[in-house]
This record gives sequence, C-alpha cells and structure tokens, in this order.
Amino acid sequence: MTRHPELLIPASSLEVLKTAVIFGADAVYIGGEAFGLRAKAKNFSMEDMKAGIAFAHAHGVQVYVTANILAHNDDLEGVREYFTELKEIGPDALIIADPGVFEIAKEICPEIERHVSTQANNTNYATYNFWYKQGASRVVSARELSMAELKELRANIPADLEIETFVHGAMCISYSGRCLLSNYFTGRDANQGACTHPCRWKYAVVEETRPGEYMPVYENERGTYIFNSKDLCMIEHIPELLDTGIDSLKIEGRMKTALYVATVARTYRKAIDDYRKDPKLYEQNMPWYLEQIASCTYRQFTTGFFFGKPDETTQIYDNNTYVKGYTYLGIIEAEQNGLYQIEQRNKFSVGEQIEIMKPDGENTPVTVKAIYDEDGAAQESAPHPKQKLLVELDAPASQYDILRRREENAEECL
Repeated sequence: MTRHPELLIPASSLEVLKTAVIFGADAVYIGGEAFGLRAKAKNFSMEDMKAGIAFAHAHGVQVYVTANILAHNDDLEGVREYFTELKEIGPDALIIADPGVFEIAKEICPEIERHVSTQANNTNYATYNFWYKQGASRVVSARELSMAELKELRANIPADLEIETFVHGAMCISYSGRCLLSNYFTGRDANQGACTHPCRWKYAVVEETRPGEYMPVYENERGTYIFNSKDLCMIEHIPELLDTGIDSLKIEGRMKTALYVATVARTYRKAIDDYRKDPKLYEQNMPWYLEQIASCTYRQFTTGFFFGKPDETTQIYDNNTYVKGYTYLGIIEAEQNGLYQIEQRNKFSVGEQIEIMKPDGENTPVTVKAIYDEDGAAQESAPHPKQKLLVELDAPASQYDILRRREENAEECL
C-alpha cells in the first residue's frame, strides 16, 4: 500500500529548525534540555522551543520533541515537570522509549500525540499493536528491519497506526541504539543521552603478557575502526520505501549543522516529490540527488538492513573521518541596503567565489565583493566564528538562503 509519507528532519537549534522548515521538511524533531538522547547537541531552551514550534506551524510543519531516555527512578519527577511545561508549549508529538515515561505523558499531556522511539526495539507487528493499545499514534521501527519485514508489519497493524523509519544518517553499531560502550569506557551513558561514540574510535589488540604492545587488528599502520559503520542512505530507493507503507521517512542528525540539514532535506524533498509526480522524472534526476547528497559531510554510504543483513562491506576500517564537499559559511538572515546579514560560521574572504544554496534546488555561484562588520568597517576576510557580518555579493540572495564554499579533496575529522 503506497502512502504519502512525511519527510522528518532533525534540528539541533532554532536556526537549524528554521532551515529544515524552509528547505522542505514536513515535520521536524528536536530535543529539549533534558530527557533526550543527544545531551551533547545544543538542544532547545523552552523559549526557543516555543519560537520554533510557532515558526514551524506558521509554515504548516509539525514539531516532535524527543524524551527518549531510558529513565531511572530519580528521572521520573523531572519528567513530570518537563511534560507539564511542554503541555503549555504544545508540540505535535513526544518521542518516547520508556514505558514509565510513556504513562506519565499519557497522564500529564494526553492531548499531545505519543510516538514510540526506535530505542524501544520495535521489530514486529505484535509490538506495534501493543503500543497502539497503550495509546501510541506512531511507532519508530528498529533499524534492523528489512523492506520485507516492514511490508509484513504494515499488513498486520491498524491503518491509523503510523510507521516511522530511518532512511538516512549515521548508523549505530549497537542493537536499536542501545549501547553500553560509552558508559563502560567513560562513565557517560548512551541510554541517558551522553554517548561519546566509542564505536568511531581506533582499536588494537593487546596480549596479556605483553602490556603496552598494541597490535593492529589488521595490518594497517593507522589501526582499525572495527565498529565504525558507514552512513545510511536510501535516496536511490524511494519507490521501495513508499511501497512498504511507511508514514514517515526519518533523517538522522540532531547534532548536524544547518548546511547538512538543508542539503539532506532539500534532496529528499525533491526526490520524493519528483517520484510522486512521475517515476521517470525521479530516475532522470537521480544524478542530481546523488551529487547533492554527496556534497554534504558524510561517512560513505550503505543501505543498512533494508535489503538483508549488513556484512563486512558496511564498515569503514581504515579511518574515522567524514568526507566533506562544502564548507558552511552562514545563513542569510536579512537584507540591508543591498548587503546581506549573516552570522559567520567559517572563514571566507573578499574576492572568493562561493555558492548561494537555495531551497528550490538552485545553487548560484557568486563572488564576495565586500565584507563589513556590524559597525560598517570593511574587512578583507571573516576569520571570527559567530561574528555578525554584512556581505556584498554579485548576485541576489533571499532570507534563509545558505552560503557555502566548495572544497576540493577535503576531509573533516569526526
């Protein structure tokens, strides 16, 4: 059964939420300052959350708030207080993994929809039906499910119970994201939102009688990254995804930049819309999708579990670096007397050729003609991160357009 799924995009801050909305999201998921699984993300204050929800709703976009930690006893009172605050702000749904937290949400803010997080290990239709009886309107599938399993699942659950599935982004090495490595090595609990990503670290073998002698798992002078998965990318498989009856195509990346979010949102938006308009148009535009999706920071791609269990080819053994096609320079915040106001994110200079990235898919090459600080003093370059600048370009730009610079053979460490 083909449904018309939403495109669900992550946001780490109010700026990124606005970018996701403008660049094609149907819905955005965010974390507050507590009880979500991305404690290291910037996350949203209550004030920013309120502003973000208002902005999204004004553009017809929904907002879901993550509260998907696996709670301990001393978390529960705080969860109650948090949900009482969220009741006033009014997000469209809460994403929850813990049954106790789910019950508190049902009690405190029953009018807010409850979605069951992938952390709850949702691998079969009996589990979906269980959560439906508890009052869930949506369940996020475990990443370990294949296309065939998703189709069977859809056929055995109520039509109004929604399936949300990750289709793009980083893959966790552990089952449904439940991992003990970080807690064991560093005392920072992945299931409480503080993962240090030890799956991306370099490992070697040490023999007990030869302490201090590190032997690579493979003969490689840089060691080996034995838990380091490639990133998921399903841009070439939109038809199969829609055929499973999925209701929400979810992008991973609640710690990513506005440039990453804009690139992935814009590419998947166009791919989905093209396919729904005409499957041949989708096929014709595939080179553009692939070029765009490879232009943002990523770690090589895999299709995960969708077409069978991953094998040794889905791991990256010789490095933990991201491939980086573009550098993020800033977002156009406003126009002022022919100058564009931005908050600078990476260094660029007068005379450089950069690009304006637009929500409609257009990428316009432009030359930086001048850079001024807030007081109107001219600068030759913009070396200070987060500096407010006025920039003169030789082509027109609009609010929320992104400025970026193409990099040749660049890499960025994880």
